[in-house]
Amino acid sequence: MPTIRATVTQLDHSASRAEVRGHTLTIDRPEAKGGQNKGPMGGEVLLMGFGGCFMSTLLAAALARGISLSGVRAEIEGDLADDAPPRYLAIRMRVSGTCEPAAEFQKLVTIAERGCIVANTLRAAVDLSVELVT
Repeated sequence: MPTIRATVTQLDHSASRAEVRGHTLTIDRPEAKGGQNKGPMGGEVLLMGFGGCFMSTLLAAALARGISLSGVRAEIEGDLADDAPPRYLAIRMRVSGTCEPAAEFQKLVTIAERGCIVANTLRAAVDLSVELVT
């Protein structure tokens, strides 16, 4: 079974540096939560990871099929629980952009959603939805 590894290292009293395959990302809290606002919070990174995973899968699917995409945008939002423990209860993604031929866009979105590691992992834990908006 393949394994993906990441390392997260403390930088100071609130910030850390995440590393994977030579890429780095600073993770921190906003000042209002005791941080220095040097980067997104971990929960925000989770939403970004979902969007990035979906987008790379979508673009690869389009390329493999010779379909042209442009201006594709994924907006991701998550609803947090009011009670403990802190967690997302629902995560929604809205996808927009231009596809040629247009009739293939929904098919590509479905392929990307089904092929996205993050979506497949989150789906078992939260109410997850992906919607194409035109």
